[in-house]
Amino acid sequence: MELYPAVDIEGGRVVRAHGPMVQPLAALAEFTRAGARWIHLVDMDRAYGRKDNHELIGAVLKAAQVRVQVGGGLFHERDIDQAFTLGATRVVIGPRGAVDDGLVARLVARHGAPRLAVGIDANGGRVAPRGTAEILELTARELATRVARLGIRTIIYNEVTRDGKLTGPDIAGATELAALGLDVIVSGGVGSLDDLRAARVAGLAGACVGRALYDGKFTVAEALACLS
Repeated sequence: MELYPAVDIEGGRVVRAHGPMVQPLAALAEFTRAGARWIHLVDMDRAYGRKDNHELIGAVLKAAQVRVQVGGGLFHERDIDQAFTLGATRVVIGPRGAVDDGLVARLVARHGAPRLAVGIDANGGRVAPRGTAEILELTARELATRVARLGIRTIIYNEVTRDGKLTGPDIAGATELAALGLDVIVSGGVGSLDDLRAARVAGLAGACVGRALYDGKFTVAEALACLS
């Protein structure tokens, strides 16, 4: 199981970070020194329809010496292609793009399934794209099933009501998607090493962790040891 320290950028700074790590490049460097093999890099401004952090995302990708998974409001084909051009290892297709079968099929054909993931933001089991107040008449399982048929193998699953709360991720919801034969990375709510252990026991592929690391609930080294 893989650890994905989250670097969520809003207004040029890292959300929920303290001290020097509010600077994205500093957070990247610190997580890299600590032994992280991946970084989960998200443009929160783009996700919420504000001016994106294109140049800063590019600077982080250029500086990265580890693999970087990029997400945040990526549902236009040109933006996803651009993220690869900037150096992303894997790009997360947002829910608003994932519902477009033609878009997903074209991206899989062009970039290959291993370099793509689909982000599923959910509220009560139904798809609830970040940056909108909309809750779709589509369940997370239904969307995961659709994109799996198009070749997607990796899902980033986030129960939005748990995001940043440190109360534990939706392991049950993530496990339901993993039962489809998908690699599921759970996101939202991780607050303790016990949460990571529960994700590992459930057979999930990974966990994105943000606030718990920035608040010092545990370290990257402790998390990696827990997941090894």
